[in-house]
Amino acid sequence: MEIALLLAVLFLAATNGANDNFKGVATLYGSRRAGYWTSLIWASVTTLAGSVCSAFLARALLEAFTGAGLVPAAIATESRFAFAVAGGGAITVALAAWRGLPISTTMALVGAMVGAGMIAIGTAVHFGSLGNTFLLPLVVSPLIAVVPAVLLAPPLRRWVARHITTEPECVCVTETIAITPEGAMLREGNASALIAGRDSDCRELNAHPIVRWNARRVADASLFLLGGAVSFARGLNDTPKVAALLLPVAVFTGHDNLAVTLVGVAMLIGGLLGARRVARTLSDKITQLDVGAALAAGITTSALVCTASFNGLPVSTTQVSVGALAGTGLVGGSKVDRKVLTNIVLSWVITLPIGALFGAVLYAVVH
Repeated sequence: MEIALLLAVLFLAATNGANDNFKGVATLYGSRRAGYWTSLIWASVTTLAGSVCSAFLARALLEAFTGAGLVPAAIATESRFAFAVAGGGAITVALAAWRGLPISTTMALVGAMVGAGMIAIGTAVHFGSLGNTFLLPLVVSPLIAVVPAVLLAPPLRRWVARHITTEPECVCVTETIAITPEGAMLREGNASALIAGRDSDCRELNAHPIVRWNARRVADASLFLLGGAVSFARGLNDTPKVAALLLPVAVFTGHDNLAVTLVGVAMLIGGLLGARRVARTLSDKITQLDVGAALAAGITTSALVCTASFNGLPVSTTQVSVGALAGTGLVGGSKVDRKVLTNIVLSWVITLPIGALFGAVLYAVVH
């Protein structure tokens, strides 16, 4: 049973990587500031970094996802229960990744816990703990992501239109100038002056540049950093949920870091092999991303997911990311594809019962 449990958990980690790894960099690829493989490799590296750090920074989630909050501790520590949860969650997430639907691994795991728990102890499952600890943050997270995305998208679009479509800008030193009513520039002696403007203006005045920057590069760097932050936080948030299921395996007793490392590597491999369908849904199908919208969605997602991860809250990166992407499409620019968004929301609704079904079946048939 321990070998079967190990394989089930690694399969769950791989399917999690396939469904979730690209969510952090959907804005980077969707705005076409980087290619698919560049975006995916960046997401994979930063997710793995978050996975490694999770052993030290996310103990609350490692404890929460043993299932002890839903079923008695004696059941939660059984290899049979852990296998049913890992297997039920993995099958649910794998089916969603195959369909290109970004769902919550957290919700799939919670569903599998409930299903296996109901077979084990019937209605004695602590449904109150389920609602307060897991479901409330998962329901609220997409809603709170929409508002900041809606507020940030318009000013960021204006900034992009004003700066990124023009040549690089700079601050330079030149002789003092005066502007005539006709708009001509006249030099005024040998006094020096600071000028902020386009790079071509500085060259025309033979000015010495002090600072030169390219707004496009600033935007690109920001999208990379934001995507990396989301991916790091997702690794920090999701890895303990999966690694916790390995605790009943004797070889991992007292070796949490080993469990976390194995899960992190499996997530990386699963993401590299199976992320393309979910990547297409997030980056291209929900709404067409311009650079300003991508920045708004990236800032919103990274702020919410990072805050939740460092406070041990089991929010869904999926729901936060989709909420932020949809929010940018509600104001200006391209519109939200309602059919795609409806299908995604429906997949969220059925994730918990589907996970519960698979968890219950596995718990019932495995002895």
